[in-house]
Amino acid sequence: MSAEFADTNVVLYLLDEGSKADLAEAIMGQGPRISVQVLNETLVNCRRKAGLSWEETGAFLAGVRALCPVEDLTLHTHDVGRALAERYGFSIYDAMIVASALVAGCTKLWSEDMQDGLLVENQLRIVNPFA
Repeated sequence: MSAEFADTNVVLYLLDEGSKADLAEAIMGQGPRISVQVLNETLVNCRRKAGLSWEETGAFLAGVRALCPVEDLTLHTHDVGRALAERYGFSIYDAMIVASALVAGCTKLWSEDMQDGLLVENQLRIVNPFA
C-alpha cells in the first residue's frame, strides 16, 4: 500500500506542460492513492476548465485510475472529514480528501492548495511538491 496520497491539483497538472507537469508525472508514476473525491473534482475541471469532451475526460480518468489505487468515499470517511473540517478549517471538499488519506493510513498528502507542512492528526503531512 502506498503511504502517499495525491490531491486533485497534482492530477490536473498532468494535463499541462512544463516543470509542474513533469513533477506531477513523477509523483503520479509512483502510484499514490487518490479518492473518489479527487476523481470527481478532476472530472469537473477536465470538462469546465480544460474543455475536454466526455470521451477525453473518461480516457484521462481511466489512465489515472490505472496508476492509482482509489479510496471509496464512505460514511466513515464522511464523518472523519466533517470533524477535520471543523477542527482544521478545511473546506468540506478538502476535508474529504484528507479524511480519505487518513483512513487509508497514508503519511504524506501531495497538495498545492492546502497548508504546506501541516501535520494532520499526528499522521498525515501535507506537502506542496511545487513549492
